[in-house]
Amino acid sequence: MTNETGDGVRRQLLRIIPCTLWVIGLTIGILLLLSQSAAATVGTELASSALSVPVLETSIAETLRDADGITQYALIFVLAAIPWLEIVVVIPIGVALGINPFGVALFAFLGNVLPIYGIIAFYVRLKAALGWEQPNPNSKTSRRKNWAKRIWNRFGLPGLALASPVIIGVHLATIIALALQSKKRTVALWMTVSVFVWTVALTVSAHYGIESIQTIVG
Repeated sequence: MTNETGDGVRRQLLRIIPCTLWVIGLTIGILLLLSQSAAATVGTELASSALSVPVLETSIAETLRDADGITQYALIFVLAAIPWLEIVVVIPIGVALGINPFGVALFAFLGNVLPIYGIIAFYVRLKAALGWEQPNPNSKTSRRKNWAKRIWNRFGLPGLALASPVIIGVHLATIIALALQSKKRTVALWMTVSVFVWTVALTVSAHYGIESIQTIVG
């Protein structure tokens, strides 16, 4: 029964993940391409307002666009290390701006995965210093934790790790996994695998999604 359930979950993930990646790539590609096109004629602020592009994503795109060379990659590294931005936001924007996809993927991966190891190494100290033992039940973070625990209860650590980049972020997922008494090495392994898989998938989907849009619009 357990094997059948596991096989069913894997089949569902194989159906859902490719569609999700394609939608992410197309959606962000469309928004950024339209924003860039409109900005050329009516200005960045008006374009962002008219197209309802999220302010944060627009600011990230503008910051990366204004930088060049190694500075762009350094910014990608830093942005990918910020919780809730991470690779899901940074990679599609970087690829859409025409930055080398391999460079985007590499620096986004490193920026996203290295803080995981820091959290794991210093978890006990961080827990005591930040008061993670006494969460506020009304906070958004606590609601995200409850959501993550439901995923954990159903799919275990692998499910939490693989779902975390698009649901709660890998950094919060790492904290939750450790709080649920998972072994540190196992958490590090699954979170690294998750970040790697999503980095490759997001880079490929963003690259080909944006290429498709450019082909369509001529």
